[in-house]
Formats: sequence, structure tokens, C-alpha cells
Amino acid sequence: MVRRKSRRQEPPGPCGFLVVDKPVGWTSHDVVEAARRWFGTRRVGHLGTLDPLATGVLPLAIREATKLIPYLPEAVKKYSGTIKLGVSTDTFDAEGREVGRYDGPFPDETTVKDALLQFVGEIMQTPPLYSAVKYGGEPLYKLARRGESVKPPSRKVNIQQIVLKAYDPPDLEISVTCGPGTYVRAIANDLGQVLNCGAHLADLRREESGPFRIEMACVPDLLDSKEPPQLAECLISPHEALQISLIELPDEKVRLIRNGNRIYEPTITLGTRRPGQRFMAGDLKGQLVGLLELRPDKNLHPLRVFPAD
Repeated sequence: MVRRKSRRQEPPGPCGFLVVDKPVGWTSHDVVEAARRWFGTRRVGHLGTLDPLATGVLPLAIREATKLIPYLPEAVKKYSGTIKLGVSTDTFDAEGREVGRYDGPFPDETTVKDALLQFVGEIMQTPPLYSAVKYGGEPLYKLARRGESVKPPSRKVNIQQIVLKAYDPPDLEISVTCGPGTYVRAIANDLGQVLNCGAHLADLRREESGPFRIEMACVPDLLDSKEPPQLAECLISPHEALQISLIELPDEKVRLIRNGNRIYEPTITLGTRRPGQRFMAGDLKGQLVGLLELRPDKNLHPLRVFPAD
């Protein structure tokens, strides 16, 4: 009889969300691996890939917070960056191989502003061939590296705003507010095609991603220098990230929740609360118990339950 090896139990530790100011040259996976080292856990996930060229807000979920990723508010994202006209690349950014060059005069500022307006609203966007978008179950960048010729299908994205902050040909500085799945380097490439001069994304910085802002971010060097108790102070609490209230429950109701049972809590149901409203529950010692949702039966039902330390 073959005995299955048991997974080593991780020691308990703080959970929550960490905002990292990703340095240029790091992949999102590099940041995840660093966070696993900082917090001593394998349970780390990132909330939206940033290209190695890009810097800025990369939110991470630590330990039990990974269970809450599906419940976060829709991640509207804000970027600032520079588009360089006149040169096209195969990756649509400065890291790629040059595939086109334009030596003619550059368009004036009014023409550039009018062209940018074409990308505002719900548009169909073709993702870059060098991207993590999957095609036939495999990331596009792997197919591109093997030299396979594929045409990624276009998909609908929502771009709320593009502002031209400065124009000094061939460079234009922009800020972009957009929904999930938008590639700013695809905007740069498509802008170059509209202007008939080619373009690529020279640099990019993410300033916001959903409830996470650059003002909340820590740099890896600072995190590397902190002891575990200090690292806990860098975390954003789950109820703050989910933008919901935290309620404290007595021991008997904590036991019910941890066993997957619904509970009746008069302090919640007798107020002006509506079915569908969610709450983060904790015990009287400050330990998180789970994510609860108020249902029409006026009971709080557990959506996600956290184990006791």
C-alpha cells in the first residue's frame, strides 16, 4: 500500500492584500515569488499582470485573502505612459523587435487628439501576439516564441478616458482609464496605424487597479528589509479591500460559520440592510472568520470561511 505524503502545514500568519510598486524589468511572477519569501507562504496570488517594462501598482493577495479575489470590486485601472511615434515593434512596446519605421513629418497635436478619441468607449481590441492571452489553451507569447503564425481574436474592452498630457513629437504622454483586459501597448500600436506613422509604447506606469492605489504601494527593497511583524503592517485588510463592513461575532456563532452554517444576527438584519449585502466577519480576538452575505431569509450565509489558527 502506497502511503500518500501529507502536505506540510504552513505556520499561521497575517492575511490581506499587499500593493507592490513593481520595478521595471520584474515580471509579475517575480513579485509573487518575492512575496512568498517575505511572508513565508506559498499562498500568494497577483491581481492582474504587469509587463516587465511597466511599473506601478501590482496588488497581491496573501494567504486566506487569495479566496477573496473573485469578490473584489471590478478593477478599473489607471495608467500613465509614453507612446513613441515613428517606430513599430512586434511586441507593441520598447522591448520588441523593430518591424517598421516612418521618416516623414509627424502629425500635429489636433490630429493626435482626434485619433485618440477613436479608442474611447467600448471598442474591439486585438491583444498583442506577445501576451498572456490564451489561444487554443496556450499563451500567445509561447506560440510567438515558437514562430507560429496566429491571429488573436479581437475582444471587447472598455476604455473610459484617454488624455493627451503632452506632445513633443515623436513622443506623446497619455493617461488612460480603462476596464479589465485592456492592453495599453495595443492602443499605442493601433494609434500608429491610424496616424499612418507607426508607434509603440515606450513606458507605462499603473497608478490604480480597483481599490488599490499607488499611494498604498511599497517597493521590494523596503519589503526585503522588514521583519515578519512589520510586514503585517503593510497589508490592507480584506474588508477594506472589498469595501465592506467588518462585524464581530461571539464564539458560538463563529463555530456555526466555520462549520458552514448560516446565522441570524439581529444587529445586521434589523437595520437598513438589503439582501445581497456582504460583510467580513471576525471573532472577538480580531481573527477573521469569513465572508458572509445577507440573504432574503434574513440570515447571514458564509461565502468563504477562514480556518482558525
